Amino acid sequence: MVNSGIYNYIDVLTKAADASALRQKAIANNIANVDTPHYKRQDVSFAENLERALRHSKFETLDEKVSSLKMDRLKGTVYTDSSNYSYRLDGNNVDIDTENVEMASNQLMYQGVTQSITSEFSHIQAVAK
Repeated sequence: MVNSGIYNYIDVLTKAADASALRQKAIANNIANVDTPHYKRQDVSFAENLERALRHSKFETLDEKVSSLKMDRLKGTVYTDSSNYSYRLDGNNVDIDTENVEMASNQLMYQGVTQSITSEFSHIQAVAK
């Protein structure tokens, strides 16, 4: 079968949804460890990874850049946020209010990504009719 690239954007959106789900787990873990001494909050980097991959592409158009992405390398990366910083005496750097805001923000991101995936499939279905 000829590679038409019809699913390229869906593949990227799927990777974004996976990263958002991973971030949700990291935030939930942060909230669960809010009172754990010396715990350092975790976060997930995806947008930066995608931006870097697109920026280093030799192609000019976004379609060409997206089709050239190596999907197996595009994923969310868990990292320790501000590992040397803590405003609490017990060494923990989790702020429950910040985590709740990040969780709400991430939920909106996930909803937006899943709606975009649905929209892309609707476009493909409309063309196929």
